[in-house]
Amino acid sequence: MTVTLIPASVKLAELERIWRDQVAVKLDPSARDGVEAAHAMVRKAADGSDAVYGVNTGFGKLASVKIAPEDTETLQRNLILSHCCGVGEPLDIATTRLMMALKLLSLGRGASGVRWDLIELIEGMLAKGVTPVVPSQGSVGASGDLAPLAHMAAVMIGAGEAIYEGATLLGGEALAKAGLTPVVLGPKEGLALINGTQFSTACALVGLFSAWRNAASSIVTSSLSTDAIMGSTAPLVDEIHTLRGHPGQINVARAMRDLMTGSEIRESHREGDTRVQDPYCIRCQPQVTGAAMDLLRFAGQTLEIEANAVTDNPLVLKEDGRIVSGGNFHAEPVAFAADQIALAVAEIGAIAQRRVALMVDPTLSHDLPPFLTPEPGLNSGLMIAEVTTAALMSENKHLANPCSTDSTPTSANQEDHVSMAAHGARRLARMNANLSYILGVELICAAQGVEFRAPLKTSPGLLNVLKSVRADIPTVKEDRYMAPDLAKAAELVTGGTLVDAAKLSGFVVGEAA
Repeated sequence: MTVTLIPASVKLAELERIWRDQVAVKLDPSARDGVEAAHAMVRKAADGSDAVYGVNTGFGKLASVKIAPEDTETLQRNLILSHCCGVGEPLDIATTRLMMALKLLSLGRGASGVRWDLIELIEGMLAKGVTPVVPSQGSVGASGDLAPLAHMAAVMIGAGEAIYEGATLLGGEALAKAGLTPVVLGPKEGLALINGTQFSTACALVGLFSAWRNAASSIVTSSLSTDAIMGSTAPLVDEIHTLRGHPGQINVARAMRDLMTGSEIRESHREGDTRVQDPYCIRCQPQVTGAAMDLLRFAGQTLEIEANAVTDNPLVLKEDGRIVSGGNFHAEPVAFAADQIALAVAEIGAIAQRRVALMVDPTLSHDLPPFLTPEPGLNSGLMIAEVTTAALMSENKHLANPCSTDSTPTSANQEDHVSMAAHGARRLARMNANLSYILGVELICAAQGVEFRAPLKTSPGLLNVLKSVRADIPTVKEDRYMAPDLAKAAELVTGGTLVDAAKLSGFVVGEAA
């Protein structure tokens, strides 16, 4: 299936589908006239005598060097090859395809000056499954994601490497096997391909989508944990949250109330419970998770704008008849959004880890057995699973330190302030993976805890969640090799199984609370 995108109007839900389902993408044909009009202006400038940056000049610190018209093609090819300086593990296929889709959206705005042929080639690569091998390290988020995007562009000119039908091939070979033809780059086309924020933005979007699913899953795990330790639902009363007014907090409290309605465990201790208040990790869940979700929504607004933006340089202003140098390639908005997402991910994990610690501690868990095992002593139960969550929580705290404030001069001080958006966005994948394991362990612990409350039953909604857990992960009755269980639990989080089983509604990334 192919998704048709209209430049400047694509929503987060469409971008998430492109990433998750790896669908083919093409631009709406209505974009073609604007693209070709901008190219005609660039072509005219290339043949003229006036210096126009990146069209008939060198790049960066070499912008003062004038390039002869007959050397235009060589200039653009050299630009791509010289900028293929990425290192490290390749970006995964799904995120690389999203990056390519974002480049289509940027070029489709008709301000970059490329031929429609380049757009058709990217569309063809997405349709035929030709995925450039893009090393994940090497960008500082200005002047665009130069190195990563150069590796994408290299395949388009028949160089570099690409994955096709599961094999890593030379770029030209991959294109040929897919029935596609490399392009010879014209004026400014190489620069338009590598100058932009699409690598950083794609990684940040993936971080956002993963964080949102983790956050929604944490509503499920925290509800199950609350019942497991026989916590109070009084802090979920709607009036508490409407008096404060934050939409995320209000929504999370409502979802938890709905999910826990009908729990026999909850009803059994409404009267005569000697505990006056639960610890913060139980009592303040809507305040923390809700705040994190509000932060994710804000970051999502930034990234949706950036996904539809033109971020290369110079830009072709067709109505004015000018080609103007600017700085849209500076990825500061993406860097800030990535830092915000990182904070949200770290805090969701921090409070979830405290719930895990609560459940395995018999002095705090309201009569649950130590480490949630029927025979403590002979069995260690979930003792070290909790330790693992502590390790992951601590790692995420470290990773949540801001990247946007860590500028360093590059390119002979021409690019003297950079955003660091690329590694700020890349770290989100690692952080989200850590969080999914923390929530997975919480799920295992909470399921054990609820089962120890038998014959009392949890709510119908949480029973449905428990059923989905037990379909993959048996009750921990005696010690066993635990690593596969943790992996399966994390998959229940990342795959959306928990959210589906709980029938959570109203938690769609990009939608208002």
